[in-house]
Amino acid sequence: QVQLVESGGGLVQAGGSLRLACAASGSIVSINAMAWYRQASGKQRELVATVTSGGRTNYADSVKGRFTISRDNAKNTLYLQMNSLKPEDTAVYYCNADIAPQHSSGTYYLNYWGQGTQVTVSS
Repeated sequence: QVQLVESGGGLVQAGGSLRLACAASGSIVSINAMAWYRQASGKQRELVATVTSGGRTNYADSVKGRFTISRDNAKNTLYLQMNSLKPEDTAVYYCNADIAPQHSSGTYYLNYWGQGTQVTVSS
């Protein structure tokens, strides 16, 4: 069974940094696009950043220049380096990935979510 497990969240002061990680485990043939989403209390989930299997990245305007998404394909791990954090970055951050599980033999991808990790930025 495929799982995505996030880590690295916590409490940080405004201007500080955090690095999130998301490890994919289980019977995986390949991983296509990966992404980070976030959901603040009382708000809809929003896309933060994406990275393709080839390393091409895209960011929400609100985090451009402050956040960096990256992946280690050998470790099936996704990262989000967050710098210059602001109180408005406070949210639960979720990892998302399109993964071809073993039973697909690589012929199709399924979309998976992690359980989320809380990031709180104090002013």
